[in-house]
Amino acid sequence: MKLIDVIKDLDIIHFIGDKTKEIHGIAYDSRKVDQDYIFVCIEGLKTDGHQYIPQAIEKGAAVIVVEKDVEVGPETIVIKVESGRKALSKLGANFYGNPSNDMRIIGVTGTNGKTTTTHLIKDILEKNHVNSGLIGTLSYKILDKEYTASNTTPESLELHRLFHEMKMNAVDTCTMEVSSHSLELGRVADVAFQIGVFTNLTPDHMDFHGNTESYKRAKTKLFYQTTMANIINVDDTYGKEIAEEIKGLKTQLLTYGVNEQADIYAKNIQTSPKGTEFTLVTPLFSGDVKIKTPGMFSVYNALAAIGVCYVLNFSFDQIKDGLESFYGVSGRFELVPDIGDHTIVVDYAHTPDALENVLRTIKGFATGRIITVFGCGGDRDKTKRPMMGEIAGNLSDYCVITSDNPRTEEPQSILNDIEIGIKRTNCKYKMILDRKEAIREAIRKSEKSDIVLIAGKGHETYQIIGNRTIDFDDKKIAQEILREEIE
Repeated sequence: MKLIDVIKDLDIIHFIGDKTKEIHGIAYDSRKVDQDYIFVCIEGLKTDGHQYIPQAIEKGAAVIVVEKDVEVGPETIVIKVESGRKALSKLGANFYGNPSNDMRIIGVTGTNGKTTTTHLIKDILEKNHVNSGLIGTLSYKILDKEYTASNTTPESLELHRLFHEMKMNAVDTCTMEVSSHSLELGRVADVAFQIGVFTNLTPDHMDFHGNTESYKRAKTKLFYQTTMANIINVDDTYGKEIAEEIKGLKTQLLTYGVNEQADIYAKNIQTSPKGTEFTLVTPLFSGDVKIKTPGMFSVYNALAAIGVCYVLNFSFDQIKDGLESFYGVSGRFELVPDIGDHTIVVDYAHTPDALENVLRTIKGFATGRIITVFGCGGDRDKTKRPMMGEIAGNLSDYCVITSDNPRTEEPQSILNDIEIGIKRTNCKYKMILDRKEAIREAIRKSEKSDIVLIAGKGHETYQIIGNRTIDFDDKKIAQEILREEIE
């Protein structure tokens, strides 16, 4: 592809070189540069791509995209832009032929529920013979092919590469999780979203956004990019604000909820350890639905997915069949199998709201004690640690505070932050740094009627301690301990 086509609609401050140059690829990591590539310099939080220009040119970069004035040889084409990240998005979209324009892109954003909601949508689509793809926290899926996810929302270049591969495989619809980081940093600026979904918003990523209002503003950007419909949870305070803000847009607005007046809502809700039943009401049809996951958060996830399929003109029976065949998502309220008399739940809950939701769900059907194992991530928002400690203490009978992914923080200091909150409650607790031993403590404390919740990591199969990543799967560890207990 010629450079002039790759840089179409790019906001350029200064250009030096030949626009007819043939381009063979794009990279923002100098190690991935090859002959006749464009190397895009991105100034990040930890490193600056401008420092790696010599390495990129040595590996064959024909073009460098910069934010700063640089000196290179006359054979290198230089394009100066205001933002390397925004340029990367536009260049990636152009290079891969703007593939998101040729399929239906559904974006789901919010603090909690994105993963389950996207999987629900994908399952309903596939149940109704729609070729679909998925991009999210657990993995990236193209029909039956699956890739390990690096980020909830990939960097823009990888994103358009995935869309291109989907297009080549005749994918009709892609459902994707859209993180606040990706919206704020412009990773999805050139994605042609048709439908946007808002699940909920609670304080998270304050280390990046600074305050909840900025976090909300980042999320709201999605709903100005959609062309077909925006589907908003108006039971959520911030959702109601977003709905009010965007109601004047040309894009259709569809609301959902349980407590507030909404276009799509659930009533007669009954939940048990085996799942949830409710009556679905929409402007066009209504009927009874059963889902295999318990709790109110499951109802909201289902309503979000229903909203999407309603907009896509699916019938009640088509939606119902898809919902009722869905078995859940790895690490989301997942029961540990083969556990005999023990009831152990593994859940990804790593925010105050998510932890409260899962504990209230368990409290709704628990006949014995609730024993909770949890921690908080290091190098992340510290303000939620005492909040999670207090929530766990108020809703549990016994807690084991342990390490999550401490990263480069001192693990004990993280536990100390959590302890501040749990001390405000009457809950008995123990602090055990070693996560495996913490899980062992919880299981040994539990009796037949008790429920053990292992929260925070869910689907993750690793633990980040310092600069090391070690194998660690909560579900497998629990099973291993149970086998040891039996022996």
